[in-house]
Amino acid sequence: MTNKDISRVKELLEGNKKIVIVPHKGPDGDAMGSTLALKILLEHLDHYVQLIAPNDYPNFLKWMPYQDEVLIYDRDPKKCDDYIAEADVIFTLDFNHLSRAGEMYKPLKGAKASFIMIDHHQQPDDYAEVTYSDVSMCSTCQMVYHFIENIGLDEKITPQIATCLYTGIMTDTGSFRYRSTTSLTHRVIADLIDKGADNTSIHENIFDTSSYGQLQLLGCALQNLKVVEGLRTAYITLSQEELDRHNFKKGDTEGFVNYGLSLEGIVFAAIFIENEAEKIVKISFRSKGTFSVNDFARRYFDGGGHINAAGGKSDLSLQETVDKFISILPTYKKNLAL
Repeated sequence: MTNKDISRVKELLEGNKKIVIVPHKGPDGDAMGSTLALKILLEHLDHYVQLIAPNDYPNFLKWMPYQDEVLIYDRDPKKCDDYIAEADVIFTLDFNHLSRAGEMYKPLKGAKASFIMIDHHQQPDDYAEVTYSDVSMCSTCQMVYHFIENIGLDEKITPQIATCLYTGIMTDTGSFRYRSTTSLTHRVIADLIDKGADNTSIHENIFDTSSYGQLQLLGCALQNLKVVEGLRTAYITLSQEELDRHNFKKGDTEGFVNYGLSLEGIVFAAIFIENEAEKIVKISFRSKGTFSVNDFARRYFDGGGHINAAGGKSDLSLQETVDKFISILPTYKKNLAL
């Protein structure tokens, strides 16, 4: 953040303000961790704060502090629209284009509030009065930690805030294994533990709460795992019928794509998940090294994200989507060939 940004944020937070905080549609651990941490901090500063998620989020995140105070937009849009219209300041966290807020796009676009963006994804839009964007950061939660430092409130980090920030950093770095995890990230994590984050219980709450159906679905996904010979690529498919058969719930496929990447010699992995309700195929991409799945997702599948982790979607059928994916791979033979 620049000194000008820091000064402007402090001005915007003077007095008691009505503040709305928004994560992206389909919130993950980083989105919910960063927004909940900021909500707790700003409420401690006597602001009136409402966190509004565009839609529901996975059960494995619903142990987090204050999550029961989150409004879900698609459950009560009128109430949420009123909060957005009355807000003095709106924080958007872990996304950088208002379209990523789903059905909240229109009310956010029409809001009179001052916007503050905190995000680590590539190619940010310019809708915010203050934009704190850093694509080198491993997570928005780490950025919120530095945001709190920059505005001089690091002593206000409570055990609850530390817990939320640790959760987002841990989940967005694959438990600290991704390339974006730096020595600074580890120093931040150490400070969060010192400030009260219980790392053991956080990991247990995230990773040790699988349902029987979820593990059966994982088995199905691994049965469907395919390798594209000669192009160091693996992919998984899950049809709507397979999801239904295993009582799929939001968040159940979290991390499945990484199993493809765990195969020896694989540098590019994808998972294709059929969603009949939305009439799309949802896609997650992962890679190792310099192969940019962000560029790949943006170019071919209406998505984006980071160099080594991105998402996309397809309006084609599941099989047509997979066929399209396979047909594109030879274009990247120089990057993917053995």
